[in-house]
Amino acid sequence: MKIRKELWFGLSFMALVVIGLAALLLSVEKITNGHLGLLMLGLVVTAIMLGFPTAFTLMGMGMIFTWLAYDRNSTKTLDLMVQAAFKTMSSDVLIAIPLFVFMGYLVERANLIEKLFKSLHLALARVPGSLAVATLVTCAIFATATGIVGAVVTLMGLLALPAMLRAGYSVPLAAGAITAGGCLGILIPPSVLLIVYGATAGVSVVQLYAGAFFPGLMLTGLYIIYVIIIAKIKPQWAPPLSAADRMVTLPPQTQQLTTSTAAHALTGLFNALKGKRNAGVPLGHILRQLAVVILPGLLFLLVLVTSYRAVTTVEADAVYDIQQIGASSASVAPGADSGGLQEPPQEGSLKEPPAEGGLQEPPSGDVKEPPPGAETPAAPAAAAVAEPPAAATASADTTTAGATTRDAPTWWWVCFAILGALVTLFYLFLSFARLEIFKMLLTSFFPLMILIISVLGSIVMGLATPTEAAAMGALGGFVLAIAYKRLTLSVLQESVFLTAKTSAMVCWLFVGSAIFSAAFALLGGQELVETWVLSMNLSKTQFLVLSQAIIFILGWPLEWTEIIVIFMPIFIPLLDNFGVDPLFFGLLVALNLQTAFLSPPVAMAAFYLKGVAPKHVTLNQIFLGMLPFMGIQILAIILLYQFPAIGLWLPQLLYK
Repeated sequence: MKIRKELWFGLSFMALVVIGLAALLLSVEKITNGHLGLLMLGLVVTAIMLGFPTAFTLMGMGMIFTWLAYDRNSTKTLDLMVQAAFKTMSSDVLIAIPLFVFMGYLVERANLIEKLFKSLHLALARVPGSLAVATLVTCAIFATATGIVGAVVTLMGLLALPAMLRAGYSVPLAAGAITAGGCLGILIPPSVLLIVYGATAGVSVVQLYAGAFFPGLMLTGLYIIYVIIIAKIKPQWAPPLSAADRMVTLPPQTQQLTTSTAAHALTGLFNALKGKRNAGVPLGHILRQLAVVILPGLLFLLVLVTSYRAVTTVEADAVYDIQQIGASSASVAPGADSGGLQEPPQEGSLKEPPAEGGLQEPPSGDVKEPPPGAETPAAPAAAAVAEPPAAATASADTTTAGATTRDAPTWWWVCFAILGALVTLFYLFLSFARLEIFKMLLTSFFPLMILIISVLGSIVMGLATPTEAAAMGALGGFVLAIAYKRLTLSVLQESVFLTAKTSAMVCWLFVGSAIFSAAFALLGGQELVETWVLSMNLSKTQFLVLSQAIIFILGWPLEWTEIIVIFMPIFIPLLDNFGVDPLFFGLLVALNLQTAFLSPPVAMAAFYLKGVAPKHVTLNQIFLGMLPFMGIQILAIILLYQFPAIGLWLPQLLYK
């Protein structure tokens, strides 16, 4: 019987794990509970590679070794299981997972991806490797909106791969663009991976979302730059689109307004308002086209005015005249003795006259001559007359009255200069063909972007928690499905079923991970690992390189869920010893785990694509196409380590 190469790799990896465990146990004089913890870890990895369900493997191994650690006490073992499960299920953060997954399934079934891909590849027709670039942008947007790697890779394999093969694209390049682009959903927020890491490591999901935004854009940009360079160096691998593929068909009524698709749209539409050639074109059609044309300019002016007011207006800090409880309304004389808690009353001393109705002259019969020594502090005491309440209120109101203004910051001028230049170029080169492409983008690209920006913006700006934003995203998915007439009872049932299935898998993983982590710590495995790592006298850089290399290797046989729930509880306690921020470490891990979907032999993205690819596309060609993108992922990890501000600037700006 012939065994496939992937199976040989898996068996070899399991053999190495077993041999390593045997060597470890035989090399020590006495087997302690810590060594039993490492044995449990190795057995869990081996059982998962043999095909056992991850969650129940973690729970089963954790229960068995906990029972051994408690000297075969079943009561304590069951108590630990219940406590770990209850602690996990009481986490509010996990509520966001089914809501985000439900949003993803609804958006996927709204069938926006076909319109999005077509409009993007027409809009990017003049860019080298336009089909592959459009594939990457479509994957990034759709993966961000859904977060479901398998669905994105499968749909793009059905839609983009045949189009690229018909255009003469290289099979490895086309396959690599689809698989790498589809995996961006586990990095770019709202990502389920970041929620799982945040709940496991105790890191704020909001800060993780803010930190992962720019690394996700950086990785997408590196992919696009690589494709453009390859298309320039090897044009036979990514031929430019033919004139037939770039042709845009105008609506029949618009065809009566112009003889060429390259004619300027704004000028043509204004001329049509007063021309005689548009006798057969309804005025409403012309006005609707003009409204679409004017829309970007109006949005630009609206954002310009509102943002200018926001960055130039400085509200004055309100100052309230709040009197301390128990304090006298009148000021204390400078000469008063403050050595005790309270000055006892002195009958012979001067008293401040009552403030009602202003200062009043005391009756002449009660006037007492002050002693000679009291004449000196009399002047300061007179200066310390309390301000009437009305005057105090007026001064407080004066302090808060009005708001000051300041000059707009430089970054605002730079951003709007760039945005204004883009809007100007849009109107200068707006032909009728580009107007039709823009209308296609309005119905495919912008609805998804509005959904993504509203969900992420509400989280990052602190307007909503991740759970609340996920609920709004699920509602947005409903609206999109209704707007595109895709929301049927069968679609709703399927989306709910798949959401429940995925959410149950993730929640059981959390329960299994909690039981496994508790058993590992109880056996002393964590302490043994920490002692071993610290004995190596590693620097911060060496520790990060070692940890990321281990995660990279684990990505070959394991999926990202298994790596997060099994190995992150081992790595996280070590971070304080090396001064590593858990937020920064999570961003490195999220970038690194991109390789878990691309690294053979357990490259799930490759198998997703192979399932829908034509028969002549082999698995080896898909693996070959993924290798350069894996190299780009490693480059992105290096860039993030060298320039941590890529991931930490936005969280520090917003939350610290």
